[in-house]
Amino acid sequence: TSQRILGYFLTWMAERKSKIFLVATANAIDNLPPELLRKGRFDEIFFVDLPADDIRVELFRLHLSKRGLQPEGFDLAELAEVSRGFSGAEIEQGVVSALYAAHGEGGALDQRHLVEELRLTRPLSVVMAEKVNRLRAWAAERTVPAD
Repeated sequence: TSQRILGYFLTWMAERKSKIFLVATANAIDNLPPELLRKGRFDEIFFVDLPADDIRVELFRLHLSKRGLQPEGFDLAELAEVSRGFSGAEIEQGVVSALYAAHGEGGALDQRHLVEELRLTRPLSVVMAEKVNRLRAWAAERTVPAD
């Protein structure tokens, strides 16, 4: 069934008449069939690595604001430092976990809660370091870097 669906998809990509901008994401691009990756199907393959310090600052700003908190009340540079190697989803979960911890203490969220929760978290870049490093090495030779 998956081969048939892939065949339909490849045919649609080859025969489409309208202008279209198609974007796809993959966590394990090396598992995709080569016929899907050739030029003319997807013209470029981009690699988005884990967020840099400045992006992590913005992610904390976003996730704190989203929950009605004032980001200016937190040391975002420290949070970015403590969360080095975290994905955007792991940063969001760190904020959520810190909120639960603060609620459990009966108080408001503060810097201490966030730092403690982040330090307790082992991001995938640590848990699966070898796999992440292999992906980075693969991407360095074969993809266009993006942020």
